[in-house]
Amino acid sequence: MKVTIYNTQKAYKINKRAITNQVLALLKFLSIKTDEIILHFVGSKKISSLHNQFFNDPSVTDCISFPLDSDSDEPYKILGEIFVCPKVAFEYAKKNNEDYQSELTLYVVHGILHLLGFDDIEESERRVMKKNEKKCIEFLKSNNLL
Repeated sequence: MKVTIYNTQKAYKINKRAITNQVLALLKFLSIKTDEIILHFVGSKKISSLHNQFFNDPSVTDCISFPLDSDSDEPYKILGEIFVCPKVAFEYAKKNNEDYQSELTLYVVHGILHLLGFDDIEESERRVMKKNEKKCIEFLKSNNLL
């Protein structure tokens, strides 16, 4: 399994090794079989551009996920791509007296859950998403990955 990470923003620290280890452990924990997952850490301008292009909403957001090969019979499967905005994580963490790295990890977890088909549009879906986020974060903490 390959975790590809692109970091096109320079303002906030990204620990690629820690994120790779978290993603690999989570996919194993969730019994997800894929060959690759791609993470992009981008600035506010890029995330708002993607948000506008694909969701008709020009606001800055925390993460956007694009599932790719989940339903295909391709020999090499890419689960999808996740775009995360570290600036949003940093600002939220600072405002709420939280840890930046933990908030960033939460966005990655959230993105992975979206790739797996979870949604958070309706309140009932949001509750299921939050429950699964909590389960994943607790798993990472209990395995000293967060």
